Amino acid sequence: MKVNILRQQSPFSEPYWESFIYDGPEDNTVAGLLDYINYNDDIVNTDGEKTGRIAWECSCLQSVCGSCAMVINGRPSLACETFLRDLKGDEISIRPLSKFPVISDLVVDRASIFESLKASNAYIEEFVSEERGDHELQYASAKCLKCGLCLEVCPNYRKGRKFFGATFANDCYLIYLRSNVMSKDIRKEYVSHFGNACSKSLSCMDVCPAGIPLLSEIAAMNRSKR
Repeated sequence: MKVNILRQQSPFSEPYWESFIYDGPEDNTVAGLLDYINYNDDIVNTDGEKTGRIAWECSCLQSVCGSCAMVINGRPSLACETFLRDLKGDEISIRPLSKFPVISDLVVDRASIFESLKASNAYIEEFVSEERGDHELQYASAKCLKCGLCLEVCPNYRKGRKFFGATFANDCYLIYLRSNVMSKDIRKEYVSHFGNACSKSLSCMDVCPAGIPLLSEIAAMNRSKR
């Protein structure tokens, strides 16, 4: 299998494509493929040139941490849950998420996800011990990995803009239900940074590895008046 990877040595260097041949196990994930390529001290590309190890992130390798988010054959996915057997053809392309600054190769800086919460002052000030609303939906919403896949496919999300995207809306929903003092302020921030700009393409739900029912959250927030 030929593997094409969009590489970038540093945040300030130009990206470039580099290709490798993968002759490892067929029943493997993209994460396993990257480990396989990086295993040897001498890594050679398809031009026969020695090159450096491919930078990428991982932690759990079980679809729990979200660190290995990248774009695989044009689809934002987690490398640890994308199996080679499910990909069509004998060639694969891998690139970093485009909505975040690249640190090195497939590693990106997702700090903007958390900066949006800080900018909107979104946090629980006084906790409500007895949670309101649908507990099943709250549990599902709490599974967010902060991987950034939803922002990658969102047609409304752009770096530096006022629209904060699905990760922000999900956090607002959880904080809104569990906070007593800040409920009105959180809803105001939700409307300002998500509700007024979301076009409801629901592409975020299509790629979410946690299967978060964002549409149900949006409906709940839009119905609420408190």
